[in-house]
Amino acid sequence: MGTAHPERKARATAEAGTGWYAVLARTGLLAKGASFAIVGILALKLSLGSGGKATSREGALQSLAQNSFGKISLALLALGFAAYALWRIVQALVEREDPEDGEAKGEAKKWGKRAGYVGRALIYVALSISTVRILTRSDEKQSQNEEARQTTSTVFDLPAGRWIVGLVGLCIIGAGLWNAYRGLARTFEDKWRTGQMSGTERTWGSRIGVLGHLARALVFGLIGLFITKAAVDYNAKEAIGLDGALQKLAEQDYGQWLLGLTALGLLAYGIYCFVDARYRDVSANTS
Repeated sequence: MGTAHPERKARATAEAGTGWYAVLARTGLLAKGASFAIVGILALKLSLGSGGKATSREGALQSLAQNSFGKISLALLALGFAAYALWRIVQALVEREDPEDGEAKGEAKKWGKRAGYVGRALIYVALSISTVRILTRSDEKQSQNEEARQTTSTVFDLPAGRWIVGLVGLCIIGAGLWNAYRGLARTFEDKWRTGQMSGTERTWGSRIGVLGHLARALVFGLIGLFITKAAVDYNAKEAIGLDGALQKLAEQDYGQWLLGLTALGLLAYGIYCFVDARYRDVSANTS
């Protein structure tokens, strides 16, 4: 009779950033980091002529399914991606207005954040399902390039489809610019519990975070530019995914060096996610 409602307990746990909620967040960030690190390693091997490949995160996960250890890793990653998705969904559910904002601004900001959390959750739900399918060999995964072109072609058939594709391209470019700003301004450090970090950990964690965000900015920018170009030219074949963006880099003058630097940046982003998993303040409703 004196126990609190489950909803209140769940909200309190999320807002404190403890218990099962912290486990979801940190497990999800570790899985996110591992997926980017694998992409970076494969692209780096390609740039060095050591048999790697330019691929998306789904393609990188497929490369793990060749042996028993890889299959165990895939199972753990699928759980990690699901944990990340659940973390973001809980964030969306417990998000509150900032009392310092006005009523209208606070309401708009709250729903904007919720939409962002749900969007990220959906990405990781899809990634978790894709990982399970790779693990069970229930389908043959298309490359992200093929998926991008097929999806773009489908959207073109919708009313105002060309405008929708163009808007998506511009949004992806915006995500690239946001990553560049976040990296250069080092705003990602704002969520770290810096009191628990040594000076060396903070210095190198920050440097790795900058490099990783800039690499993501470059990749997002390329994907967004080619999707926007697909809308302008009304040609779905122009659209690319992560694998296509890495291939475009490899085709340029000094492509081996460009791909290698970007690969190191994606690997750095994976390591940054590991640092984030260790030191991030995951309390809900923190700025």
